[in-house]
Amino acid sequence: MKYLIIFFSALLFVACKKDKETIFASETKDSLTIVQDSAATESSSSKILVENFPFPTEIKECSCYFARNKADFESEKYIYADDAGKTAYMKLDGKRLALNLIASSDMEVEDELSKEIENNDYKISVKGKKIKGEEALLFEGALTIEKPDGTTLTIPIYGECGC
Repeated sequence: MKYLIIFFSALLFVACKKDKETIFASETKDSLTIVQDSAATESSSSKILVENFPFPTEIKECSCYFARNKADFESEKYIYADDAGKTAYMKLDGKRLALNLIASSDMEVEDELSKEIENNDYKISVKGKKIKGEEALLFEGALTIEKPDGTTLTIPIYGECGC
């Protein structure tokens, strides 16, 4: 009888201990999942969406136009275009925008490209280095977009400027 009581006590002790470990482990896992989900929601709400668009029909002569890389450029998946002087075109956060150029470098003189665009919703900077110059000048560089809330996105660009 003495052994029987010890056996059931040991069995009861081991069974209770396993239940507590299982409950604790599942509670920890659930709370970690909730934290990860809420963090993902916060970061996705402040992103800047840059979309491809066809070459703007408004541009008739000289222009600069860029894609994310050489393959996208050859496939005409543009993310930026301008008329080499007054207006820049982009599709940001689902909206096609025509933005006024504030400043632009003279590409014929320099081997570097620099453009500044700004409105109430975005501040955009285009910087590039000439990689090839014939009729049209090929550039590689970076496009930086900043929102008033401090959200910033920098993406590589590849494209050309010419008439």
